[in-house]
Amino acid sequence: MTCSETILRDDHDLISRIGVPMTFAKDEEIYGQGERADLVYRMISGTVRTSRFMADGRRPIGDFYYPGDVFGLETTGSHSMAAEALSDCVILAASRQAMLAAGGESELKDLMWDATVRDLESAREHLTLLVRKSASERVASFLLGLAQRRGETAVELAMGRQDMADYLGLTIETVSRMITQLQSSGVVEFESCRRFRVRNREALEDLAAA
Repeated sequence: MTCSETILRDDHDLISRIGVPMTFAKDEEIYGQGERADLVYRMISGTVRTSRFMADGRRPIGDFYYPGDVFGLETTGSHSMAAEALSDCVILAASRQAMLAAGGESELKDLMWDATVRDLESAREHLTLLVRKSASERVASFLLGLAQRRGETAVELAMGRQDMADYLGLTIETVSRMITQLQSSGVVEFESCRRFRVRNREALEDLAAA
C-alpha cells in the first residue's frame, strides 16, 4: 500500500475524505502570491516551501511543510505567500465550498484553528531564531529541527543552501561556513550537499538551545 493510498483511506478528517490527490514536480508552483485562496492542502509526500517576493528583490521564506501538514489556509481571500514544491510532491486538495457542502463547517473551523495555531507557533519560533540566535546557533537549530521531525540521525534535505540562507536570514556563504564549522567539530557530517548525519546530538542540542 502506498503512502497516498494509506492517507486517502483514512477518514480521520474532512480533507482525507473529500480531498483530491494532486502531483507536483520539483520546483513547480502550487499557488502564487496574491491568488485566491479557494483550496486547502494536506501534504502526503514531499516538501513544500512558502515564500514572499518583495519589491526590492528579497525572498523571505515563510515555512517548510512536510507529510501530514496542512497549508494554504488564509484568513483573507487570497494567498499572502506563494507555495512551491521543493521535491516531487503528492498533495491532497479540497475546496472550501466542497468542505462546507459536505457538512463540514465545524470541521473546517477546527482545521483552520489548528493550522493557525501551528503557523503562529512556527512563526514565533522562527522570529526567536532570527532575533536571538547567532549564525551558528541558527544553522544548528535548523538541522536539529529536521532531525527531530524525521526521527532519524541521517536526514535527506529537500532544500538547498540558498533556501536555508533565506529562511535563516543569512547569506549562503555564511550558511556554508557554519556547516563547515559543525562538520569540523564533529557535530554533523554532510555525506553530500543534500544529506547529513548527526554525529553528536548532545552538542547539536546545546548549540540550538543557546
